[in-house]
Amino acid sequence: MNNIAFRQFADVSAEAMASLLNEDSLRTHLIEHPYFDAETVQAWMDEKAAVDAEAGCRIRAVMVGGELAGWCGIQPDEEGVELAVVISQRYWGVGVAVFKVMLTWARELGHEHVRFHLLDSRRDYRALRAMASSVTESQMLGRTFTTYCIPVD
Repeated sequence: MNNIAFRQFADVSAEAMASLLNEDSLRTHLIEHPYFDAETVQAWMDEKAAVDAEAGCRIRAVMVGGELAGWCGIQPDEEGVELAVVISQRYWGVGVAVFKVMLTWARELGHEHVRFHLLDSRRDYRALRAMASSVTESQMLGRTFTTYCIPVD
């Protein structure tokens, strides 16, 4: 599972993104939302592209072997910035590599720390806990998250 590339959303078809985001195995780890159609996924992609244009942010599609595997980003949250990693179950093995690249981006963008929110459907990760300066429980959009505050150094 090498050959990971990062592309701007403008370089990805809306149909491919909708297909990925509508995968039931992926949706179990995301905030509940309606399935995407061509119109709603394009609006969502446009919103993410606008976030990408903000200072200190970076949003990218994750490609593996030329195929859309997911998306990732450094985006604003209520206390600064968060890392978002959304990878199709077929490509879950690339998540750690994507995470490491994102920490490099955070350093390049001048962030001192980032938050990584994992929905309560996910298990606790010892490796994340060891990296984090703090681990807290957060409430967002009516759901509980484990939030890892990770120093960027």
